Amino acid sequence: SYTTFDYTNLRIVHSGDDVHVHVDVTNTGRRAGAEVVQGYVRDLATSVERPDKELKGFAKLFLGPGECAQADIVLPPRAFSHWDIPTASWRTAEGEFEILVGASSRDIRVAGRARPVVGMS
Repeated sequence: SYTTFDYTNLRIVHSGDDVHVHVDVTNTGRRAGAEVVQGYVRDLATSVERPDKELKGFAKLFLGPGECAQADIVLPPRAFSHWDIPTASWRTAEGEFEILVGASSRDIRVAGRARPVVGMS
C-alpha cells in the first residue's frame, strides 16, 4: 500500500464462546489504500509447547485518505485450542491469552488480553 495506517481503540468482547476483537484503523496517508489487519493469539500460561504467536484471524479494509473504519475479527474457541494427544481432541488451557493485532507478526500495533471458554471440542 502507498499509504500509512494507525491502529487505536482495541476492544475485546466476549460473546458466548467467541471472542470478538475490534480495532479502529485510520488511513493517515494522502492516498487511498488497503490494509489487512491481522489477529494473533499468545498463550500466556501454556503447559505445552506452542508458537510465540499464532495467526487466528484477519480483516481487510479499504480506506480513503483520513478515513477511519472498524476492523472486526471473531476468534472462536478453536482459536485458543491445541491438539491434546492423550485425549485425541482439541483442548483449551485455563488462563489468559494475549490478543495481538497488527499489520504483520513483526508489526504488532495494539494488544490486550482475553480469557476464553475452557474445555475440549
